[in-house]
Amino acid sequence: MVDSETIESKISDKKEEFDEQEEEINENYEEETQEKRKNIADNVINDVYASIEEFKEYIKNMQKNADRKYAEYKKSTVQTIDIDLIESKDTYFIKAAVPGVNKEDISIEAGDNDLTIEATFNAFIDEFEEDEEVEVISSSIRSGRCAKTVRFENSLDLENITAKFTNGIVIITIPKLIIPKHKINVE
Repeated sequence: MVDSETIESKISDKKEEFDEQEEEINENYEEETQEKRKNIADNVINDVYASIEEFKEYIKNMQKNADRKYAEYKKSTVQTIDIDLIESKDTYFIKAAVPGVNKEDISIEAGDNDLTIEATFNAFIDEFEEDEEVEVISSSIRSGRCAKTVRFENSLDLENITAKFTNGIVIITIPKLIIPKHKINVE
């Protein structure tokens, strides 16, 4: 017969062996679980970064599209030209700012009591060759066709209107049409 001490010793040995195996299994399980969690966290972070990059690219494309549409709108609409208007006793003077415009791209027409200045402002991007890959990042300088019409109280002496262009400024001298008053005799 086996004595109780031997049985207890064998049980104790088996229990220690079992505890060691259980501890090893738990350590392996913890390591595997941590590795799985780390992989899942890495995947989530990578997905978040990819989503952010996709969102940034989407926003950039939206901005480019909006800029392109705005540039097209600016080209299709008539903008105004900045002017100063001064009057003397018998003359009007207009100083019109048309920076970056060539003299040939300016048109001035006068009517009986109005004057219209038109200019075509070219976009900066138009100065580049088509084969150069450039894009507009920001554009706040006016481009497209611009016009300004000024109406006057007096009739204009159309034959004597003069315009001088220098360094992006047009100075227009507009004499008033002085109609002499005739005294009428009453009979």
